[in-house]
Amino acid sequence: MAIVSSISTEEMRLKIRKKSQLKGRQVEESAQLDVLSLVGHGPYRRDLLIEYLHLLNDQYQGLHHRHLVALAKAMTLPMAEVFEVASFYHHFEIIRDGEHAHALTIRVCDGLSCELAGAQDLLQKLPTLLGSDQIQIIAAPCVGRCEHAPVAVVHQNPIDHASPERVEAAVREKLLHHAPHAHEDVEVYVKSGGYALLQRVVAGSLTKADILTTLENSGLRGLGGAGFPVGRKWRIVGEQPAPRLMAVNIDEGEPGTFKDRTYLERDPHRFLEGMLIAAHVVGIDAIYIYLRDEYHGCREMLSAELARLKAHPPCDLPTIELRRGAGAYICGEESAMIESIEGKRGEPRMRPPYIAEVGLFGRPTLEHNFESLYWVRDILQKGAEWFTGFGRHGRQGLRSFSVSGRVKNPGVKLAPAGITIQELIDEHCGGMLDGHTFYAYLPGGASGGILPASLNQVPLDFDTLQPHGSFIGSAAVIVLGHQDSARAAALNMMRFFKNESCGQCTPCRVGTAKAAALMQARVWDRATLTDLNQVMLDASICGLGQAAPNPVQSVLNYFSHEVV
Repeated sequence: MAIVSSISTEEMRLKIRKKSQLKGRQVEESAQLDVLSLVGHGPYRRDLLIEYLHLLNDQYQGLHHRHLVALAKAMTLPMAEVFEVASFYHHFEIIRDGEHAHALTIRVCDGLSCELAGAQDLLQKLPTLLGSDQIQIIAAPCVGRCEHAPVAVVHQNPIDHASPERVEAAVREKLLHHAPHAHEDVEVYVKSGGYALLQRVVAGSLTKADILTTLENSGLRGLGGAGFPVGRKWRIVGEQPAPRLMAVNIDEGEPGTFKDRTYLERDPHRFLEGMLIAAHVVGIDAIYIYLRDEYHGCREMLSAELARLKAHPPCDLPTIELRRGAGAYICGEESAMIESIEGKRGEPRMRPPYIAEVGLFGRPTLEHNFESLYWVRDILQKGAEWFTGFGRHGRQGLRSFSVSGRVKNPGVKLAPAGITIQELIDEHCGGMLDGHTFYAYLPGGASGGILPASLNQVPLDFDTLQPHGSFIGSAAVIVLGHQDSARAAALNMMRFFKNESCGQCTPCRVGTAKAAALMQARVWDRATLTDLNQVMLDASICGLGQAAPNPVQSVLNYFSHEVV
């Protein structure tokens, strides 16, 4: 039986016309021109979304809604997908309709080392001194310059040993960009024998088998925190099907850590040569270097040196891309970093599979910390015995300690593995600051816990601190004096973890926030904090939530007199 429509022809036309009209927010022509002038006319790569967002953020001091809409349109992505990435990272400021971007943002580091040096006083005085609603002054997590605490960052220019007057002068004189640090460029590096080892490796005069054996005998381990043996990692990834990729982690966001920045500023090509040797031995097709956004001077320098290297390559080079982080501590976790390189929110992946098998863009991936690659050239040239010849108290190798806090001479200290904290302070740091008596120390940044001065003879190395509820991690050592409080240090760390949690898993997202609130009480609720600690340790997806309880538990174990 035929169905007769009761809708008139005119009504049908109106309905069709309505359906044909675009839904949602429309692209403004001016915004489209703004976006195209920065990111070009395509083709666009989905994995470069964060790089495109950086271009807009730098140009317009924030990410305006109209530009996000235009970018989504250009890349043929849902607006929600672009917005969820933009809103995840601290260094992207979303500017909503009717709002205006600040002309200038000043970030004051409130990490523990800077807090000890007066960061809170700086945060209180700057608004009054600068007195402009066009200037945004905000607290920021560790910016990786702890040896110069306190530090403020005026746009992209870090002000070391910052005072209100120094920050005001930088604003007045428009010192907004950090000049690259003096470093050894490629020409000087080559004249001193640089890249000769790489050429020997490529020519086959130093075999892959010999290289792997030397690295394994040296005991070189990952120096970003996890400590996985380097030679073993190369073997595992090299056995996976091609194409294989490589991700280099220079996102050192662990509070108290600045060794990678220090070495990168001084000698970038030693790292690059180690990276290229790894790529040749493992059979890598493309390398992605992930550099934290706080290191603006390093990024400018490294970009220039990579361009010079590509212009006069010592051998055939794989594809090398330098990627820019956007202010997210969680991206120091290897799988979260890979998500970020792919242009996504930096949320850790569930494992297995491990990234050695299924990593960047679904391919087997060799992931390394900067310093692990930095030592490859020296070990291969001088032999495994050279590296193992260093060490104390039964340990072997060298360690780069980022030392800050109440010592006379903070900085990166290259010392034998297994050195004790007392030896490190006395022999490498000139002793304690005048007026401060050694009270406590953090051997591995925020994640490594807090130990009392009475444990000053424990060797600092992998596997030596675990019996004391601590670990060395990236060897970020923060020293506290008798006028400081372990309780206050633990609260500083827990607030950091709360702010830096990616929010993906409930134990970490809720646990860090609840713990930070409980830790503000005059007397700590030991039972509840202990229960929270266990839940975060057992059920968090990644190392952030699993390590967040360490400072709390350390206070309960060693400094209970401060919380009862």
